[in-house]
Amino acid sequence: MKRLLVLAFLLSAVHSFAQKPCEFSTNVTDSLGTYKTTKEYMIYEKNFAGNASYIFNSIVVTDGTPMLNIQFIEKSFDFIKSKCLDKNSKLYFQLTNGRIVTLFHIDQDICGNMVRDEKSMNNRIMSGYFMFKKDDYQYLKSSPISLMRIRYATETVDYVIKKEFKSELNGETYEPENYFINFFHCIDDK
Repeated sequence: MKRLLVLAFLLSAVHSFAQKPCEFSTNVTDSLGTYKTTKEYMIYEKNFAGNASYIFNSIVVTDGTPMLNIQFIEKSFDFIKSKCLDKNSKLYFQLTNGRIVTLFHIDQDICGNMVRDEKSMNNRIMSGYFMFKKDDYQYLKSSPISLMRIRYATETVDYVIKKEFKSELNGETYEPENYFINFFHCIDDK
């Protein structure tokens, strides 16, 4: 029995220490309510033939309701086709344990903006908010992500999530497959 208790303690201690420290870009409480968002974290990067794609996640809590904010950035000297999110858009995460977690886009049509930078490069930027189902919290906090599928308004795109990569954009090392394991505790009030 002692060994079982010691083993349980060690497993919970390892899980606690594996989580990353919380960094918030916004943490506000006022007469209108509360709003808290984690710092943006790169979960996907692709650079090929002068084209670049980046996806950043942040977890947002508004008055106790958690959502996932995803920001898409595409860069190219060529024209960038727009991808839009609508009321039927969904975000799917396939976990390494085989489970699929579905998040639902809030009822808002978004296509992002095209901006040309000082190097005459086209940049398409879009942000979308997706709602978690309460039952899926525990799955996301306990199993790594292997694949992310986004159902846009007119197409579905799969993104393979890496265990770890060093970003060509900023030189930082990211662990996207453990994003929820490392950061979901930052907004978990339980």
